[in-house]
Amino acid sequence: QVQLVESGGGSVQSGGSLRLSCGAYGHAYSDYSMAWFRQAPGKEREGIARINNGGHTNYADSVKGRFTISQDNAKNTLYLQMNSLKPEDTAIYYCAADHRWWLQLHDEFSYWGQGTQVTVSS
Repeated sequence: QVQLVESGGGSVQSGGSLRLSCGAYGHAYSDYSMAWFRQAPGKEREGIARINNGGHTNYADSVKGRFTISQDNAKNTLYLQMNSLKPEDTAIYYCAADHRWWLQLHDEFSYWGQGTQVTVSS
């Protein structure tokens, strides 16, 4: 079992930056895929950034060039650096993980965090 705990959400003005963190606890897999998803009120959940154990990354078009996903394996922590934030980035952000390293943003991940709120004001 893997537990994921997100932190770093908050309120920021348009154009600002935030960095989200996701600590992973429990069974460690040598192969994995980890991702950030978000869900705004009244909208479907959206996969926005993904990274695997090989360091390969993918981004949704909506965040490409503004958000960066990274990982610190020594700390078992996943990060999402969010720059040039827009009001439409307001959502609950979730960290997800799976031992299937090939999973992409449109796939269903096995483990999920509780989410952290990000609010961007204009």
